[in-house]
Amino acid sequence: MAGGRKAITKAAASSQRGNNESVALVHEERSLALVVAPIVSSYNERIRPVLDAMENLRRLNIAKEGIQLPSIVVVGDQSSGKSSVLESLAGISLPRGQGICTRVPLIMRLQNHPLPSPELVLEYNGKNIMTDEANVSHAINSATEELAGHGKGISNNPLTLVVKKNGVPDLTMVDLPGITRVPVHGQPENIYDQIKDIIMEYIKPEESIILNVLSASVDFTTCESIRMSQRVDKTGLRTLAVVTKADKSPEGLLEKVTADDVNIGLGYVCVRNRIGDESYEEARIQEAMLFDSHKLLSKISKSIVGIPVLAKKLVQVQAMSISKTLPEIVKKINEKLANNLSELENLPANLTSVADAMTAFIQIIGLTRETLIKVLIRGEFDEYPEEYNMHCTARLVEMLDSYSHDLYGDETMQFLMDEIQVLEEAKWIGLPNFMPRIAFLSILQKKVRGIRNMPIGFVENVWDYLEDVLITVITRHCDNYYQLLVSAKRAAQVLISKKKQNSTNHVKEAIEMEMYTDYTCNTEFSQEYNRLISQKEAFVKEVLSDKQPLHVNLKGVGKIDAAHLREYPSSVLNQAFDLKVRMISYWKIVQKRLIDIIALHLMLSIHRLVNCDLQKEIVKDLLSPSGGGIERLLEESPSIAGKREKLSRSVRVLRESKETVGNIIDRIGNYGDF
Repeated sequence: MAGGRKAITKAAASSQRGNNESVALVHEERSLALVVAPIVSSYNERIRPVLDAMENLRRLNIAKEGIQLPSIVVVGDQSSGKSSVLESLAGISLPRGQGICTRVPLIMRLQNHPLPSPELVLEYNGKNIMTDEANVSHAINSATEELAGHGKGISNNPLTLVVKKNGVPDLTMVDLPGITRVPVHGQPENIYDQIKDIIMEYIKPEESIILNVLSASVDFTTCESIRMSQRVDKTGLRTLAVVTKADKSPEGLLEKVTADDVNIGLGYVCVRNRIGDESYEEARIQEAMLFDSHKLLSKISKSIVGIPVLAKKLVQVQAMSISKTLPEIVKKINEKLANNLSELENLPANLTSVADAMTAFIQIIGLTRETLIKVLIRGEFDEYPEEYNMHCTARLVEMLDSYSHDLYGDETMQFLMDEIQVLEEAKWIGLPNFMPRIAFLSILQKKVRGIRNMPIGFVENVWDYLEDVLITVITRHCDNYYQLLVSAKRAAQVLISKKKQNSTNHVKEAIEMEMYTDYTCNTEFSQEYNRLISQKEAFVKEVLSDKQPLHVNLKGVGKIDAAHLREYPSSVLNQAFDLKVRMISYWKIVQKRLIDIIALHLMLSIHRLVNCDLQKEIVKDLLSPSGGGIERLLEESPSIAGKREKLSRSVRVLRESKETVGNIIDRIGNYGDF
């Protein structure tokens, strides 16, 4: 105030007016003194406990729990005057200079306190640094360098400045780096994108009030800060604009703030920045005089000009935001707490004794066995309705059908040529028209060798699939018990390897039997042979005819291109046809045997695996030196231990948050009565 009086006295003396004018000027000084009274709203006493609660919630980092808190976020283009506005509200000096002054999110917590001298505290990286008005700018710079490094880079690690001072409004604001598009020396090339990402992170939540700082000298419609806020607040209902440097660009300002071309829902406030070495009191006097006497600026409504008006409006907006969001915050805290407590209770209890471990082991093995019976034997998949790979009986049938299809070859290609060649090589001295058995065995062995890898590949694929099924089921039931999961997986892999080898040996033996013995008691062989041999005479006759082109349709075999057979006499064709249909009839029996016997073997192996072998193998592994015994089950898995710790920490934070919020509910009555 003393500085204001000197300025006004000097102005009066220099005007060289009469005593009457001097008296009038003194009267004006007294009127202006009312303007610079402490910027304290009538809301302060009632809003303070709520703001304290919000600050406590921030310190608890409740945002990590997915609960957003209401906040006033200050954004603006570089050199728009953000720092000057915040200085005027707080009555302290902030870092100034060329380029980006604010390099980290600066959370300003203003608290009105009737203290003999202001108290300023910086909070960052778990530190609380006391400072004062004379050194706060330097302290902020030092803290910023620790958070964002030396130079001109930025960081998203926040810095909190608590200002307890007589006359400041009770406000909490977040000042963000000013928007710049062109990096200067020492800044990364993507500085704009870094700043944009930080700003969008803070202004995107619906709980955020956007304080958009605009210079009166620019076209509002081209401001990058306006564009950013419009992306997240299309209606403008949570955006308030403060227009700085009104004294430097008064022309057209009235039209700008009344036309509202950029959709500012919470309205505008025009201010004059502090100039040079002016005290904050002097700056307020000059601001009041400017908007009262300037020929253009005086036309702007007094309800939207001046730092005191801005302070009052911010407190009102803050109260409105809190009144709107507090019930939802309380609801979210309660819901999150209930969910976390439920999830914590559903975690497996810590095993404290061998008896507990044995009980858990028996229960888990029983559940695993029951699930495997359902999916592998009974064909039920209610435990895995959307995981089609776990609809096991259906997948096994598909694999068997595919194997069966591959096993049945095409009998029409080069029809009778193998038979003619074998008969030629199987000639012997003896009675004519007798079928040499060696010819049949030779054809049979060639066909068996041609398909011998198919059954082996099939059983290997089946056991690979069954290994995936076992691991999936074991993981589901043992996931909470790390040591048992490790042993069970290892046991399952060892067991599957044994089963696969056993099935491979079984298949190889079955194939070997088919190679050396041509036998069946199945009457289908004779029936099929008689059906096919009855077509021999007609087939040979058509082959030797002059028909062009020569395609013979043989029932039970298909359409045959027989032109290559015309060079052979009927005696050779008759004998080759007889050998061919014998082989076709017998090969169908062989194919069915190789399908049926493998399918039966696999199902028996699966039954044994589920009902007996898996449990034995798991117990064997668990009791082995590498398994460590039942006592190893007492060790909680890293994932469960981490989850338990995370949930416990979250519950502690939420309970403390619930208590913090609960303490202020009674003070504010219904949420709109601030």
